[in-house]
Amino acid sequence: MPTRRTVLIVSAGMGAGHDAVAVELARRLAAEGVEAEIVDVLKLLPFRLGVALRGWYGWMMRSAPWLYALIYRVFFVPDRAPPTSPLTIMAAARLRGLIRRRRPAEVVSTFHLAAQAVGHLRLHGRLPVPSTVLLTDFAAHRLWLHPGNDRYLCSDQATARAVHAATGRPAFCHAPLVRPEFRRPAADAAPVRARIGARAGERLVLVSAGAWGVGGVEETARVLARSGRYLPVVLCGHNRELRHLLRHTGVALGWCDDMPDLMAAAYALVDNAAGLTCREAMAAGVPVISYRPIPGHGRDGARAMARAGLSMYAGDAGELLTALDRLGCGAERMRRIARGAALFDAAPAESFLTFARPLPDER
Repeated sequence: MPTRRTVLIVSAGMGAGHDAVAVELARRLAAEGVEAEIVDVLKLLPFRLGVALRGWYGWMMRSAPWLYALIYRVFFVPDRAPPTSPLTIMAAARLRGLIRRRRPAEVVSTFHLAAQAVGHLRLHGRLPVPSTVLLTDFAAHRLWLHPGNDRYLCSDQATARAVHAATGRPAFCHAPLVRPEFRRPAADAAPVRARIGARAGERLVLVSAGAWGVGGVEETARVLARSGRYLPVVLCGHNRELRHLLRHTGVALGWCDDMPDLMAAAYALVDNAAGLTCREAMAAGVPVISYRPIPGHGRDGARAMARAGLSMYAGDAGELLTALDRLGCGAERMRRIARGAALFDAAPAESFLTFARPLPDER
């Protein structure tokens, strides 16, 4: 095993959450004097297959979510592990060459294809260093899990128990990896409210559509606007068409770099993917409601969050408005905020990695 304290983080530019987690982990490692390099597993695929895979996924989520739901049900959730896919083998071959050149002390995966490729190398004796999988989903579907990986890091205890039962590998609960700005005391929300044109007294409800700007958020925004009680602030990501469509319904924003400030001004978050934005809201003390989740991992993650008491799950428009109204009660609001904040009492993800323990020649 190499003695350099280096970590290779294998992520994927599929949406924004996987890369954002990888970047935050790398930032924390750098603060500890540990060199970290982030690699996009999709770019390791030959023949521009990664570009095609990203484009195909985006098309499905925008135009044929039923197709993704079918694929997810067939390949992602069966009890038995699927056979090693050609994509996994191709990614693993390229990754092996990269690992030989970089010689890291540990490899961390933040995307399920990366977890499959690294686990494949480790299982077959082609990776001489530990492999850690850092799950970015609340619900761990089968493609996150590979018996070759050494350990799994999960955002909640229920997921950690399920992962350990499925793989037999150690699985730990860690504090979510979000930027430190989300956990700082709330700043004055007045400038944000003025910038987006919110009137005094209006309750701002963030509606998240992820980096892709997908899901039934148009209906969500209209329900909130028609209620007269809430101002929908729709986070449209990179979807310009969605932003144009909602230009007269509440506030429609493109990709935002000031999410901590928006969170500070928000009454609640209505989310449809159970991804990083939910963890950011919990860090900022903003209650989360799941509504009309995207199929597959989004729906499973939303249900898992609700079972853990970390969010509220609204099955229809009436339940959505009822859930938002309940948050106006101080006791209910504080209870929800406390459940989300408790996630951050767990050990930080970086504390489970190799650099946090003595290397062999340092014992």
